Amino acid sequence: MKYTSIPSAQTVVYHCKARGINHIVISPGSRNAPLTIGFSEDPFFECFSIVDERCAAFFALGMAQQLRKPVALLCSSGSALLNYYPAIAEAFYSDIPLVVITADRPPHKIDIGDGQTIRQENVFQNHIGYSANLKLDIRNNSPQGMTEEESNQQELVQKYNEDQLLMALDMALADNIPVHMNVPFEEPLYGVLEKPVMTKHVALKDIQPDHQLEDLDPFVELWNASKRKMILVGVHYPDHEVQDLLDTVANDPSVLVFTETTSNLHHPNFFGSIDSIVAPIEKSSNKEALFQELRPDILLTFGGLIVSKKIKAFLRKFKPKHHWHVDPKKANDTFFCLSHHFRVGPKQFFKNFNTSLVPRESNYFNYWNGVKKRYQLKRQEYMNQIAFSDMLAFYHILNSIPHGYQLQLANSSTIRYAQLFDLDPSLHVFCNRGTSGIDGSTSTAIGASVIKQEPTLFITGDLSFFYDSNALWNSYMRSDFRIIVLNNEGGGIFRILPGQEDTENFETFFETVHQLDASHLCSMFNMDYRWAANEKDLGSELSDFFAKSDKPKLLEIKTPRVLNNKILLSYFDFIS
Repeated sequence: MKYTSIPSAQTVVYHCKARGINHIVISPGSRNAPLTIGFSEDPFFECFSIVDERCAAFFALGMAQQLRKPVALLCSSGSALLNYYPAIAEAFYSDIPLVVITADRPPHKIDIGDGQTIRQENVFQNHIGYSANLKLDIRNNSPQGMTEEESNQQELVQKYNEDQLLMALDMALADNIPVHMNVPFEEPLYGVLEKPVMTKHVALKDIQPDHQLEDLDPFVELWNASKRKMILVGVHYPDHEVQDLLDTVANDPSVLVFTETTSNLHHPNFFGSIDSIVAPIEKSSNKEALFQELRPDILLTFGGLIVSKKIKAFLRKFKPKHHWHVDPKKANDTFFCLSHHFRVGPKQFFKNFNTSLVPRESNYFNYWNGVKKRYQLKRQEYMNQIAFSDMLAFYHILNSIPHGYQLQLANSSTIRYAQLFDLDPSLHVFCNRGTSGIDGSTSTAIGASVIKQEPTLFITGDLSFFYDSNALWNSYMRSDFRIIVLNNEGGGIFRILPGQEDTENFETFFETVHQLDASHLCSMFNMDYRWAANEKDLGSELSDFFAKSDKPKLLEIKTPRVLNNKILLSYFDFIS
């Protein structure tokens, strides 16, 4: 096995290996050659080569999302690392640990006009857990080797670098947060050795987060006395134990459990399509009284960010008396009424909380469950009569997904349409909701599919797909990877937002009207391409879309741009 001849590069590789970080996503370059050599020559590491740094970062994010442990990114110096920023921000707000390793020029070459050189230290400081700015090694390539003074200086550099790496990696592991390690290198960069030059290492400490659950008795007493309790779950990784614990709470007639597509929790008593409950109230002449009926005394939340704008608007205006959030790390005051933060995970919380719960007699669940059953009947009636559109396409797509798939969703219209329907509980659903951007969702889905044993379906809109088309530029797409693109020739979500108008400026600068399709991209990246533009053809294409194949498949569904928003908005009128 070969080792890079540069001590700081060896140190980075050593610490990643010692912490079990073995998935490395590398964007080719020259300045990062010492680290590329170190990672790629060691069979412990599984290295992936992704040319586009923005795609590489989201690809790594998808891998870390599924591994639930850090994945490392490596790139060259200069503007290359700036392309990592969107994925770093997403990881920061989604609690996904990325280890970002960037090669840098020597400090004395910054801001003197040297090529491919920018101010890299602390460049991600607003969205990073820790920035480890390593020092340049003391190197003397003369035949006589380093002087005693140089050796002493190198020893100090080595200790500093070790301490910085320990700080960064410990934080990534303990807090599930992205960290940045900036490593300056002086040429020559490609030297290799048969043995490592490092002889001493700092001892690693065991990372065991200490989350102690406080006395729950006062909270249980308040819970048991309340007639209206609401549990609202955001982004949540599938967990059978949490599911079982929450099932117990859901049998209380004084409790409503609101979930989202990304909550990955299912029960007949849960309320999965939040907007189908709230939107009809907004349209009611008696909305103030109905919102008061829905208003909980206690709101208990856990999981990541909430998709539904309607539930956020409702709870901000009709604030609960108490808002408790369960999370070992942070509690967002999303509804401006946070009263308590339980600093543990939901599994630990409900294991203790459930032991003392006493169901309270109440009509809270029965009333709103009746509302839910009525809208479910009306929704089916609506599906049976509407024209071909985004909404009808989603209805057929979501009913066709095979059991046990991983479902990756793009943002904007895609995640919001998915929220309106009931999904098979066997599906594991993910979406980049940390920053909710349309960038990188294809790359994330492909990265996640590399890790997940089950097949993956990625559903996306046209703008999001074309925006991240470089995601297809890799050799890691499995033959069972599936993409469905809803192409309505523009940013369809803007047609349902306030301010929509049929003008040239709106179509150009908001909706972004286009006439692109995905056929040429599929040809270039060796994917099987199919398309449908009506309900009959869609049914025909979906009938064998998930069948085994020797290469990935993409199905493009073309829907009417100026009709989709009318059908969606009319849905809420219809169920009202």
